[in-house]
Amino acid sequence: MILTTKNKVGLALAGLLGLSDLPSFLVSTPDGETGPPQGILILSSICGLITVIAVIIAWRSASGAAIRVAAGARIVSMLSALPAFFVDVPAAIKVLVTVFVILTLTSLVLMFSPARRSTTVMD
Repeated sequence: MILTTKNKVGLALAGLLGLSDLPSFLVSTPDGETGPPQGILILSSICGLITVIAVIIAWRSASGAAIRVAAGARIVSMLSALPAFFVDVPAAIKVLVTVFVILTLTSLVLMFSPARRSTTVMD
C-alpha cells in the first residue's frame, strides 16, 4: 500500500487527536460538576496511546492494518465523548465535543481515501 497525501493528512490529524487524548487520565471532574467518569478518561488515554502508536507504524510501513487500528481507536474515543450531547454540560463543552467529532470523522475519511486512478482515453 502506498500512502497518498490525503492518507498522510488523515494520519497526522488522527495522531494529533491521539496526542490530545493522552493526558485525559490526569484530569478529573471537580466535585459537584458534571463530567466524564474517571473510567472514560482512562479509556480516552488508552485510545490516544493506541492511536499514536498505530499512526507511527502506519506512517513508517504504510500498513493497512495499522491504519485500521488507528481508526478503531479514534472511533472508540469519539463514541466515548458523545454522551456529552445528552447530559447537562456547559455549551462550550458541547462545542468542543462537536469539533472533536468533526475532526475525527475528517481524519477517518482522509485515512481511508483511495488513491486516484488515472484515466486514459483509448483511441
